[in-house]
Amino acid sequence: MKTAHTPLRIATRKSKLALWQAEHVAALLRAAHPGIEVELVPLSTQGDRIQDRPLAAIGGKGLFIKELEVAMLEQRADIAVHSMKDVPAEIPDEFVIAAVLERADARDALIAGNGIKRLEDLPPGARVGTSSLRRQALLRAARPDLVIEMLRGNVDTRLRRLDAGDLDAILLACAGLMRLGFESRISARLDPKLCLPAVTQGIIGIECRGADARTRTLLQVLEHPRTRQALEAERAFAARLEGSCQSPIAAHAELHGQRLTLEGLVAEPDGSRVLRDRVEGSAEHGVSLGTQLAEKLLAAGAGALLERLRAG
Repeated sequence: MKTAHTPLRIATRKSKLALWQAEHVAALLRAAHPGIEVELVPLSTQGDRIQDRPLAAIGGKGLFIKELEVAMLEQRADIAVHSMKDVPAEIPDEFVIAAVLERADARDALIAGNGIKRLEDLPPGARVGTSSLRRQALLRAARPDLVIEMLRGNVDTRLRRLDAGDLDAILLACAGLMRLGFESRISARLDPKLCLPAVTQGIIGIECRGADARTRTLLQVLEHPRTRQALEAERAFAARLEGSCQSPIAAHAELHGQRLTLEGLVAEPDGSRVLRDRVEGSAEHGVSLGTQLAEKLLAAGAGALLERLRAG
């Protein structure tokens, strides 16, 4: 049985970014609850172990969190810290996202050599690395001449491939680069009009067992309400579309006072067709706005596109 002095155990992947995020949450908890003990429980996930194939081919983003959820179910850990873009639209009923931290920069970053500062400046036929179907589709829509190469692995591994000359540029999330101290490597922050971010990109979420009242109470102090509103709108959009790693979809919510604007898209993997729309409404109604936007895109033809991709 837990007591007030029982350590809070954080299940985390072993990558540098995952460990940074877990340590960050641990530091926030120690500051918010003086005297609390927090321990990290580093785990290797299937998504981390398999680096030679696209995520879509090995089961999707859920491979990054399954082992962490098992550890919580088996009482080996109390919480798991996630990049929310790695969390499937539906999570098992036993769990809740008990808190979300304030969102970091949600945009994609271009990292390039030779003094290049804009996507437009890449020479024809430049080799660009990314493992994201969303980024591939939007890159191809903007620059059909580019050669897109699959790029898996942690941030260090991806930067090394660029530095070795294997690639002319790579795309990564601004938030991850900033958290790891690589902000100076960013050549350009891509305008969402060009490269709409992944659903919930830049948001750290903390998952725990829904029945664990003590842990949920401890986590409440870390909750950022406005980020939660954006997260709920974007995840509702993805859930209605039944989005997955096989689906080049994107969504980004922006809050202006009590209003929320949500933009979303569904794209052909080759970039030949991009269905894009937006909705606006009360920030309190993020879930319904996300569903509404998904319905608009489904009516415009996204349903048939996504069904074909799922069947393929």
